[in-house]
Amino acid sequence: MKQKTMYLCSECGYENAKWFGKCPSCGAWNTMGEFKVKPETATRGVANFTRGTSRPTLLHEIETNDESRFYSGIGELDRVLGGGAVHGSFVLVGGEPGIGKSTLLLQMCQEMCRNAKVLYVSGEESLRQIKLRAARLEIKSPNLFVLAETDMEQIINETELLAPDVLIVDSIQTVYKRDLTAAPGGTTQIKECSMSLMQYAKNKNVTIFVVGHVNKEGTLAGPKILEHMVDCVLYFEGERNGPFRCLRAAKNRFGSTNEIGVFEMSDHGLLEVTNPSAAMLAGHPSGAAGNCIACVMEGSRPILAEVQALVAKTQFGVPRRTAAGVDYNRMVLLLAILEKRAGLFLSSSDAYVNVVGGMRLDEPAVDLPMVLAIVSSFRDKPLPEGVMSFGEVGLTGELRAVSSASQRINEAYRLGFHTCIMPMQDVDENLMHQMNIVRVHTVGEAIQAVL
Repeated sequence: MKQKTMYLCSECGYENAKWFGKCPSCGAWNTMGEFKVKPETATRGVANFTRGTSRPTLLHEIETNDESRFYSGIGELDRVLGGGAVHGSFVLVGGEPGIGKSTLLLQMCQEMCRNAKVLYVSGEESLRQIKLRAARLEIKSPNLFVLAETDMEQIINETELLAPDVLIVDSIQTVYKRDLTAAPGGTTQIKECSMSLMQYAKNKNVTIFVVGHVNKEGTLAGPKILEHMVDCVLYFEGERNGPFRCLRAAKNRFGSTNEIGVFEMSDHGLLEVTNPSAAMLAGHPSGAAGNCIACVMEGSRPILAEVQALVAKTQFGVPRRTAAGVDYNRMVLLLAILEKRAGLFLSSSDAYVNVVGGMRLDEPAVDLPMVLAIVSSFRDKPLPEGVMSFGEVGLTGELRAVSSASQRINEAYRLGFHTCIMPMQDVDENLMHQMNIVRVHTVGEAIQAVL
């Protein structure tokens, strides 16, 4: 029978027999990709159903034992996964080219192979290239098997014969199924190959790690349904020219999505950063205007980071605004609050805000440190030594409470800070004797307290 042509949106998975320049579901442009569908045999009258092996089960009869986990040997990776990888889980690792995804997974193989059999499938590198990279990373293990293959049927067959405990596919964009006419890396190929891997992981209780590339918008390339199929989505972030990398969980069915892992890229691969705060504050200038120390919560971990700002008189009719590591729209909003509520005329000045170390700070608690850094640069007056801050800023200039205030203060005290500027909220009484805690109501009060 003749195959039917359908069109699938790579952003939201919307299907239609007609092509659209703009997806009717999500509104994205030029995302409708063509794929072929095999027609099903039509039957007249009552369909003849064949009963499969699956049976309905009463909810109270289902066993709820704790999921079986195993450790990858990399503490930061285990933290993001929620305490280790779950047997039979399907994990997607995404990131920009050259960020270190393959390096991380290859280093993970070195530790996992001590107690498990691992198969590393590469569709991007030859066996010789993998061997050279493993030698550079000093990876030697008798239980690590390597396969250079892009045919999905062949990958499944070899995996069946080897029966590994862990399967790694690098990357999902390079593998293909022979019975599909679409090219490798297309929407249809990625969807079908991922479905095959997911079914194999659940049926054979094999843990599968899949590498996925990102597009120019920073999202995972391929259909959005790919992220819904997997159990865990990990994003590897960071500046390629910078030393630090952050592993963040965007989805995790077996743990929290707020935890992050911090790594440092070196000549011998990725090194774990067990104390990110000390690493981020290394090289912090003393007596320089325009910088303030912020404390943000990444899951259960408080992290101190340096927020820098530069305010200079504009040379053009419209002032320039640039943000790196913080939300651009949030920075513009805080500039408007400072001009309206604090009386600082910033409309004729360029403003640049940067987070040192390549970190991305999205928490509202970074509002107050950003404000203090901007005011410090505008007045060309440095903040006193040993001062850190956190707090959310409202549109009327008031400061709002944030979560885990005591943990943030403890982390700052451990690293040698003695003064904390924070909103009016309750903290542990013991901290009041350890640090000089200045609680303020508004942005104006916070500025007067330190500048």
